[in-house]
Amino acid sequence: MTDINSLPFHLQLLVREYGHSTYLLIQGLKDIEDAAERTKRASAIVQLMLRLQPALRDLPEIQTRLWNHLHAMAGEDVALEAPVALRSLTVRTEKPSRVPYPRTAPKLRAYGAAIEALIAKALTLEDAAEREQATIQIGRTMKFLYRQHNKENAKDMTILRHMSELSGGQLKLDPAVVDSENLFEMPAAPAGSKPFIVPQPQQREGRDRREGRDRDNRGNGFGNKNGKKRKKGRSQEPQQPPQ
Repeated sequence: MTDINSLPFHLQLLVREYGHSTYLLIQGLKDIEDAAERTKRASAIVQLMLRLQPALRDLPEIQTRLWNHLHAMAGEDVALEAPVALRSLTVRTEKPSRVPYPRTAPKLRAYGAAIEALIAKALTLEDAAEREQATIQIGRTMKFLYRQHNKENAKDMTILRHMSELSGGQLKLDPAVVDSENLFEMPAAPAGSKPFIVPQPQQREGRDRREGRDRDNRGNGFGNKNGKKRKKGRSQEPQQPPQ
């Protein structure tokens, strides 16, 4: 019996997902010499894997996922004529290349490197109208980020000065036009649209508690449909005087 802990880590996850018995069935494919019979047996095992994990039915390209899992547990030396493309197993064993960490910090920390990338992209635009629209959108984003970082609103002149510093003086807007038309403010919601109101859970809980008390009172005999208090105990008939 194969010790699961002795397997590579990616195989341990697959064996625990589909079971040790399924792994032994997959390992038995090595003993089948006929390629057509081996593929037919592998197709039956794929159907078994789908039954063991019925929640996978809703995933896209489920057959590709199952066949590649079977291929990983069988090994590279087991040739399969799968109906889908099988990935090389070196993807699971080789370490990914190291992603270099940025060595230079952004010039203005409040905006980050993303704004610098947007400004560099805007400088490549040759059309004057497109560059102006891009500059306005970048200014709106910079003002929003400034407000989030410093917890205070920034003046338009501050945003224009920072934009000129980051772009080397190549992105410019008329300060009077920016101020008069509020170009750096986010556009208002369209007329007629209803604002989204987050439901308050406390109000709902309080209403549920009130309804629960009303149901308890009705069940305990403290109220009826007319809202009147109901007397406890059995009603007694008036006694007749002795004859």
